[in-house]
Amino acid sequence: MQDKEEERSLVKVEQKLSKDGFTADFRVAEGRLHTISNERSKSYAASEVSIVDFYRFEGESDPDDMSILYAIETNDGVKGTISSAYGVYADTDTDDFLKQVEDLGKNLTKGHQ
Repeated sequence: MQDKEEERSLVKVEQKLSKDGFTADFRVAEGRLHTISNERSKSYAASEVSIVDFYRFEGESDPDDMSILYAIETNDGVKGTISSAYGVYADTDTDDFLKQVEDLGKNLTKGHQ
């Protein structure tokens, strides 16, 4: 994957992704990706998930304060986002899960604009 140009704020990117149908919020727990909703939650293995796109953000005052927002699609068509911090604030469960997805070659060609 290549770095996405830092042209937009996190809020603007989230708004654009939401308009494009990436409306679910995800979290990683116990090695699986889970939907966060008031409705019935679903969970997915790394082999059931594709990374459609990603966006990097760097803190204005501290370059070590970085995060990345992933646009995710599941094998049953659920589209949403998950974010992960870098460095000391990193969530290793989320990072490990997304690395598994990348290693499985499930990340799609970056065609989402």
